[in-house]
Amino acid sequence: MFRRLSAVSLVAVTALALAACTSQTTEEPTDGGSSTNADLSLVADGTLTVATEGTYRPFSYHEGDGTGDLVGYDVEIIEAVAEKLDLEITFEETQWDAIFAGLEAGRFDLIANQVTINDEREANYLFSEPYTVSHGVIVVAEDDDSISSFDDLAGKKTAQSLTSNWYELATESGATVESVEGWAQAVQLLQQGRVDATINDELTFLDYETNEGPTGLKIAAETEEGGSQAFAFTKDKQALADAVDGALEELRADGTLAEISTKYFGTDVSE
Repeated sequence: MFRRLSAVSLVAVTALALAACTSQTTEEPTDGGSSTNADLSLVADGTLTVATEGTYRPFSYHEGDGTGDLVGYDVEIIEAVAEKLDLEITFEETQWDAIFAGLEAGRFDLIANQVTINDEREANYLFSEPYTVSHGVIVVAEDDDSISSFDDLAGKKTAQSLTSNWYELATESGATVESVEGWAQAVQLLQQGRVDATINDELTFLDYETNEGPTGLKIAAETEEGGSQAFAFTKDKQALADAVDGALEELRADGTLAEISTKYFGTDVSE
């Protein structure tokens, strides 16, 4: 014999059935059918924290008199990467000489500041695929013909940041190095005649010449092989490095890297 359910019992059963159906239903995306690309496990709170100098034109600098927006080649590329990964982005402006210590201390997720890949750094850090390929150059006063090769740096004085790969190249070439914080200070010492030369990235010099007009400087020699620059991560950031590589591949394929390169240098320097 069946037992008749009371009205209250019927309401309860119906409510339970509806709840069960609801718990098994997957909500459809509300953005036209595509779900977000963000992987919030890659970085804390979905925000990519990026270390950059903010004083390294044309890669990372402030517009106008130095108080405008943070812009530059590296800045725009990492912003495009963050957009591909659907991540927010924040920049931590840090002097070059302290930038790797800050990375190791966990103050930021990666460095976007024309970090050149070399054996020593690869032993300690992860790198993305390169987004810049360029030559190193010796810059001297335009009336100085005593330097025409790296061998000619022996016994000369150059201005370099002590933690840069250009410092290593200068010392390997036999130069005495005057420590500086960056390109601007190196150029100042060179123009004042306090050093004989400085070694830096060719793109930095070309941008300086374009924006500053006649500078009284020239390129005396360049490296035979181009260096490759990439984003740097600590060794525990493999998942993030892989995601960044995927974004860079998409940006290369859709022409974004070439577009940003041409904006700053008049040619594609991304490969």
